[in-house]
Amino acid sequence: MMESTVATAIVALVTAAVLNGGPLLYGTIGEVLTEKAGNLNLGVEGLMFMGGAFGLGAAFYYGKTAGASGHVAVVLAILVAFLAGALGSLIYSVITITLRANQNVTGLALSIFGTGVGQYMGEYMRVQQGSYVAVSNTFKAIFQGSPFPAALQQIPVVGQLIFKYNIFVYLGVGIAVVMWFVLQRTHLGLNLRAVGESPATADAAGINVIRHKYLATVIGGGISAIGGMVYIMTIAGGVWNHDGLSGEGWLAVALVIFCLWSPLRALWGSVLFGGLLVLYLRFNLPIPSQISQILPYIVAVIVLVAISMRRKRENQAPQALGNAYFREER
Repeated sequence: MMESTVATAIVALVTAAVLNGGPLLYGTIGEVLTEKAGNLNLGVEGLMFMGGAFGLGAAFYYGKTAGASGHVAVVLAILVAFLAGALGSLIYSVITITLRANQNVTGLALSIFGTGVGQYMGEYMRVQQGSYVAVSNTFKAIFQGSPFPAALQQIPVVGQLIFKYNIFVYLGVGIAVVMWFVLQRTHLGLNLRAVGESPATADAAGINVIRHKYLATVIGGGISAIGGMVYIMTIAGGVWNHDGLSGEGWLAVALVIFCLWSPLRALWGSVLFGGLLVLYLRFNLPIPSQISQILPYIVAVIVLVAISMRRKRENQAPQALGNAYFREER
């Protein structure tokens, strides 16, 4: 009886960790792609707020039309969230890549700007509706339900651990695997990594540095913004929460360091961080909730110190990360 209870608790913890790590996975792999091209975008928090607000708004207003389909709402929410994040990252790219402004300052400004835009959008919808903004129960079932048949979900242990998550978990895993393959096994990925390591050398080899930086930063920002939408639609229950996304983007930035700039490591890293976030709630640990919330950051700092001491090249950040490229100095 005791063993069964422990097993059930472990399965419940893993499931909750995966679900809570889903939004972090999107934010992390989006920032990994951005940083691989040498751009340090600290505005992930703002991008996730924008993605959450605009993604929810797209699904909410679409749901008010006649004959609305839940599956179309999912696609629409993903698309609008991606475009919102891509637009925010495009602004960042123009300022840091074309105008060559300081990336740290610009990223922090984007974080504040994006958070403000997202919160304004959420409050605007709330005021317009005269009450809280939430998608219908039909839509919630589609956003939060598993895409697999009930028979697979009901398999003891395996069903809950593998087949019972929402569609965004599997989509995030797919994006991470594809991103790893592109970065490590394709000509485009090689060029992108070359730009992040030494833009001057890449430029001399005939690689269009500016184009690759824009491409990685805009697409990466769009992916990160999808994470904000996933959080609102799944963890927050499809209801707009003014401060619900606070801290998610910064956790994603910390997770980039923890996973050593690898999309595949981000898969289990996001589960670990998600588990740390729910550990306090699941096991009622006798520690303040604030301590539980900073555990992921402590783990990220420990990993950063460890990789700095080991000094393995493959575990280091791209050499040109955070530095503006001045072509005339080549």
